[in-house]
Amino acid sequence: MKVTDHIKKAKGETLFSFEIIPPVKGKSIQELYNNIDPLMEFNPPFIDVTTSREEFVYIDRDGLLDKKLTRMRPGTLGICASITHKYNVDTVPHVLCGGFTKEETEYLLVDCHYLGIDNVMALRGDAMREEKYFEPTKGGHPYASSLVKQIQELNCGNYLHEVIETDNCSDFCVGVAGYPEKHMESPSLKSDLKRLKEKVDLGADYVVTQMFFDNQKYFEFVEEARKMGINVPIIPGIKPIAVKRHLQLLPQVFRVDIPQDLVDAVEACKTNKEVRQVGVEWCIQQSKELKEAGAPVLHYYSMGKSDNIRAIASEVF
Repeated sequence: MKVTDHIKKAKGETLFSFEIIPPVKGKSIQELYNNIDPLMEFNPPFIDVTTSREEFVYIDRDGLLDKKLTRMRPGTLGICASITHKYNVDTVPHVLCGGFTKEETEYLLVDCHYLGIDNVMALRGDAMREEKYFEPTKGGHPYASSLVKQIQELNCGNYLHEVIETDNCSDFCVGVAGYPEKHMESPSLKSDLKRLKEKVDLGADYVVTQMFFDNQKYFEFVEEARKMGINVPIIPGIKPIAVKRHLQLLPQVFRVDIPQDLVDAVEACKTNKEVRQVGVEWCIQQSKELKEAGAPVLHYYSMGKSDNIRAIASEVF
């Protein structure tokens, strides 16, 4: 079922969803199951599975370092199929511009269609570690908007190199990212919202936001998006702070502000266990306010760990 259909079916009730990352190569999928199991009692209608960019590794060959391009966390599509089979829940694979040609993207979408996957999350993706700025893959998409366009073209039977008349077209529900505090590369929030409007006009069906720690940022973002004519569901993305270094890491990587009250509470902690509890309590209050305001879904960035997400959900759902 499409994410948008789940939202309609809920008739105003706030739904619970979360996002996981594939394990690194050599790890068992059981580790993922162990973290998903405790969250299934909250009846998530869908689970997102991230896709990682390729990266360079250096292999020692008789004293010489051989530079190779690899993916440390492959398996997004296989994990989606496994989760759907094991839990009977919809999955949302993330589809990236970075690291994929348009042909590779088409093959991935065809596989999703064969597997009965109804939803995809269309993202540009981050720059590689060696890149200062994002550089499009040769033969790939430079922006998420053009990726959205390709997905919608496929929904109409328009493949890259031919139009196929068929009664078996895909019908993907397409999610895209939104940034309550603007994308780090955008000159202004208004400019960023124009890019979001472009993605919606090209066929994006819903928006999931970047993490934020001040709900007012989300409320203002939704208000400005509606003024601009963006009328699709806007799902808040939420991440609880778990370790003290998140105070530096999250603003540096994601360009988000952390409210001073939360900073003070984390800095007063003596252990990361205390930090984790502060993060849970802050996130509970965030979640309750968002739910009260009628957010369609609360989408949690679990990063593969579920104990704090479960503690939050048990107080909210």
